[in-house]
Amino acid sequence: MIQQKIRKAVFPAAGMGTRFLPATKSIPKEMLCLVDKPLIQYGVEEAVAAGCTEIIIVTGRDKAAMEDHFDSSPELEAALAAKGKQALLETVRSLSKLAKIVYTRQAEPLGLGHAILMAKELVGDEPFCVLLPDDIIDSTVPCMKQMVEAFEATQASILASEVIEGPAISNYGCLDCTPVAGNPRLMEVKRLVEKPKFEDAPSANAITGRYVLTPRIFQMIEGVKPGAGGELQLTDAIQALLQHEKVYGYRFEGTRHDAGDKLGFLKATVELALKRRDLGPAFREWLKNVPL
Repeated sequence: MIQQKIRKAVFPAAGMGTRFLPATKSIPKEMLCLVDKPLIQYGVEEAVAAGCTEIIIVTGRDKAAMEDHFDSSPELEAALAAKGKQALLETVRSLSKLAKIVYTRQAEPLGLGHAILMAKELVGDEPFCVLLPDDIIDSTVPCMKQMVEAFEATQASILASEVIEGPAISNYGCLDCTPVAGNPRLMEVKRLVEKPKFEDAPSANAITGRYVLTPRIFQMIEGVKPGAGGELQLTDAIQALLQHEKVYGYRFEGTRHDAGDKLGFLKATVELALKRRDLGPAFREWLKNVPL
């Protein structure tokens, strides 16, 4: 078997971000900042750390701010250089050098599966990873790097999984899976159940916003029937993929923050700020005096 490598990462980023209105009326949700870095940048940096050299961002209307963010900015760079702000200058310059970043449009919000299908021509016939910008995963080894290593060992699709205890599992896609001997984090997937009732959930292993997928997934997406609202569901396509090849779940090491939810966004902001050397100590002292 030829050992395939992951070179490309797809970021579905065409949603309207209605949960963060009115802020997202004029600012893409993916450009909302945790401390001083947009959500999309956390994911791009994670993909690059995993070895990806090409980033494919699936956008929609009014998303130009993302393109500007990862582009060079001669005027800003010149102003920073003139003021001797070398550290900030290097930070700004580094954004346009992270990777080759290309964009494709999703004309209508027709589901996660449809968004990924929009990247088909850019991905080509090779495995690739998918990162949902809403999910911020804080870990010592970047989550996608962990998953790419699992892919290199299995040469099969890998789904990030998190244990969700109790009734909250009903908010997630759920894996019916069996452990893989010799690797406590890897599980062979038998089927996927979308948002099951707690009593019907086959396990506590929820699917979260990181995927490594083989190119056959595009064929599967094209073959699934649209669901509610005409949307093409990625879960349905992965279920179809199981008829042709193995799929694994992977319990990643790290803490996931659901930054697509207001409370999750606030929690992520606090936890990431506390870990910052430049902000953490002073922020921690301030929090001690906050009346609760």
